[in-house]
Amino acid sequence: MKLTFASYNIRKAVGLDRRRDPERILSVLREIDADVVALQEADRRIGRRASALPMAMILDHTHYRPVPLSMRPDSIGWHGNALLVKRGIEIVSAAPVPLPVLEPRGAIRADLLIEGRAVRVVGMHLDL
Repeated sequence: MKLTFASYNIRKAVGLDRRRDPERILSVLREIDADVVALQEADRRIGRRASALPMAMILDHTHYRPVPLSMRPDSIGWHGNALLVKRGIEIVSAAPVPLPVLEPRGAIRADLLIEGRAVRVVGMHLDL
């Protein structure tokens, strides 16, 4: 069993040209083609804190699905962190992992079943 993992800070899908372009991010994810992807800054930080990558775009334009972690209706993650897994990977459980810090930070974890093997994945953005 060979698995590939990637971590990607998508900066709310805003590029160096200062345009929000979710399709550009999805294009990179398709190119990376990892089995599991941890995303940082996956949610916008104002208003409803909606995902920078709309769920429908992820499902329609990639072979990924978000690990269900969102605490808000339009989000795909928690405190800006999100996990995407290729379809066909079983999500056994998932939960936010609170970290004791002054500002809201956190980690997320997912227990996956891949080809009969249990794998735990943790994603976090520590702002180091």
